[in-house]
Amino acid sequence: MKNLHQKTLTELQSCLSNGDCSSQELAEHFLYRIEANDQLNAFITVDEQRTLEQAKQADVALKDNLGSALTGIPLAHKDIFCTDGLLTTCGSKILNNFISPYDATVVSRLSHAGMVTLGKTNMDEFAMGSSNETSYYGVVSNPWNTNAVPGGSSGGSAAAVSAGLAPAATGTDTGGSIRQPAAFCGITGVKPSYGRVSRYGMIAFASSLDQAGPMARTAEDAALLLDVMCGFDEHDSTSLRQDPVNFSAQLDKSIEGLKIGLPKSFFSQGLDAEVGDVIDTSIKTLEKMGATIVDINLPSSELAVPCYYVLAPAEASSNLSRFDGVRFGHRAKEYDDLGDMYQKSRSEGFGDEVKRRIMIGTYALSSGYYDAYYSKAQKLRRLISNDFDLAFKQCDIILSPTTPSVAFDKNAKTDDPIAMYLNDIYTIPANLAGLPAISLPAGLNPQGMPIGLHLVAPYLEEGRMLNIAHQFQLNTDFHRAFPENYA
Repeated sequence: MKNLHQKTLTELQSCLSNGDCSSQELAEHFLYRIEANDQLNAFITVDEQRTLEQAKQADVALKDNLGSALTGIPLAHKDIFCTDGLLTTCGSKILNNFISPYDATVVSRLSHAGMVTLGKTNMDEFAMGSSNETSYYGVVSNPWNTNAVPGGSSGGSAAAVSAGLAPAATGTDTGGSIRQPAAFCGITGVKPSYGRVSRYGMIAFASSLDQAGPMARTAEDAALLLDVMCGFDEHDSTSLRQDPVNFSAQLDKSIEGLKIGLPKSFFSQGLDAEVGDVIDTSIKTLEKMGATIVDINLPSSELAVPCYYVLAPAEASSNLSRFDGVRFGHRAKEYDDLGDMYQKSRSEGFGDEVKRRIMIGTYALSSGYYDAYYSKAQKLRRLISNDFDLAFKQCDIILSPTTPSVAFDKNAKTDDPIAMYLNDIYTIPANLAGLPAISLPAGLNPQGMPIGLHLVAPYLEEGRMLNIAHQFQLNTDFHRAFPENYA
């Protein structure tokens, strides 16, 4: 079957159960596409032998009727997840020789569900970036226009799914790093509520913000993945003790009478007109489906970007202190003493953006500046969360664009960090408040570049959010669009 790469997870599941293809044939198909499209630079590591062995095991399980809904289906992992026996680099030189001795909980759960690992995807170094241009392993290209960025930091995963190199992938989202690349590449990406998905084995950037989530073609596919990814993990102290949730069973409810909140400030200055037009069309589609539109205010969200860029670097400066060249990772070849080894190893191992954020974070936490910056940012974070609480008393879901523009050209913003950071202006507030959010394809601009629709739900209401997204996708076909050169 030549078009396997254009099928959703549910369609691939049907192919496997009907005997139209085997897991090994699926794996071979996607491995071929990865090799044939290596110019996208979406993958850092591919282990063909390991992939085919997992596929053979999946075929045995399927033959014996021991498989799950995901058994035999391939996926890719963002290279921030520790994967037993595979290189785990976080897109950084400082970890370019690190072979993980264990699996992250996300990896192990998807593996136990029978999914087949294709490899590890490229990413902004330590998840710090909005364009996938900070990776030690080179820039990832957007399949819709290879001169443009795919977004970041989960750009490799987004590009792989968009171009049909993998039917699904994992990502992480600290300030929009699943949703922004999903929007740029025309796929669906979900950031769950903070604590829904275990962070064990997911190399930390900012511990109070990081969340793992799925990237796939549809909300239905994302729900299937979340059914497996979510759940309490004793290895993660921030993991929620919640009963298992079947998100897939919540997709078919009508959205008649649903109240959708539109934050006024998100539709004003700074939003490209072509993005605004597509979002307006999406709003009209949802109204035709029976939803009601209400205006809301999120006044503190206007300060979300500066708040985030105090808190996240502060946590990063602490988390990245473990990379010192002593126990694992890159170590300078020549040094005079222990202090010199630390300095040289980190100077050689970290890229410019990571160094910038470590310095900002260390400054914000330093004596005399903690109260002036970090403490005030934490207070502002509470105000942002309170704004959402008030807004959800007026509406059931909040809608906005995912990004203020479509994917921009490579090198367009590398010399202007502030302009780069503002790409996450609509996504960051949900991270600060710990809320679930999703980006789904809403259309293309006149030049044929994808535009994302962003939904934010109340805490632990992923089911409601996925239901709305799924119903929207039943009434539109934007998620079926495929980059012309990769069809």
